Amino acid sequence: MKQIIIFLLIIIVGLIGWGQYKKYKRFSLSEYEYKVPDGLMSKETDKGIMLDYFEAVEAVNGYVITQWSSHGIDVRNPDKDNERTKAAVSEYRKRLANVKYYEELLKSPKVENKDEAISEEEQKNQLIRKQFYLDPERNSLRLGDRNALVFEIQKILIGKGYALENDGLFRTETFNALKSFEEKNGFFPDGKLDVLTLEALLE
Repeated sequence: MKQIIIFLLIIIVGLIGWGQYKKYKRFSLSEYEYKVPDGLMSKETDKGIMLDYFEAVEAVNGYVITQWSSHGIDVRNPDKDNERTKAAVSEYRKRLANVKYYEELLKSPKVENKDEAISEEEQKNQLIRKQFYLDPERNSLRLGDRNALVFEIQKILIGKGYALENDGLFRTETFNALKSFEEKNGFFPDGKLDVLTLEALLE
């Protein structure tokens, strides 16, 4: 009789243990974590979209494990049909749809002809910005400076109606024109080229 009872206890403990193991396996990292498809990323992948994608994946994974640990709901394969479960599954599907959306963007990146997408004027503005931002302090422009940046700023000021010579030499007339531009646009009128003044000039 004792042997039968011990045998039954062993079977019960074994079944409980097996259930717990399956439960653990079901939500171990290798089981519940959403897998990023192979070959999805490349050197040309847009970093902004890539970051949004990984954020969306983390949101899905976090939601799956939180619903399971807090409410016992497996949003991937629910075994109940109550309102809480329906709401959790609906939210999971929305988050998963967000992941799939980013995957489609990453699979089929929008290819643009940069020469067509960006006008000649905008290309020039980008070069001016690039030159200025290499050393904003040095490129703030001072009386006596003579360089390509001064030449381009003079050209922009002339285009905005200021009368000055376009010779690349930062002298008093260019200083006064820059100062006047700053004053008209609500900036501190110091006659220096800073970030705010540059961006306003390039608009």
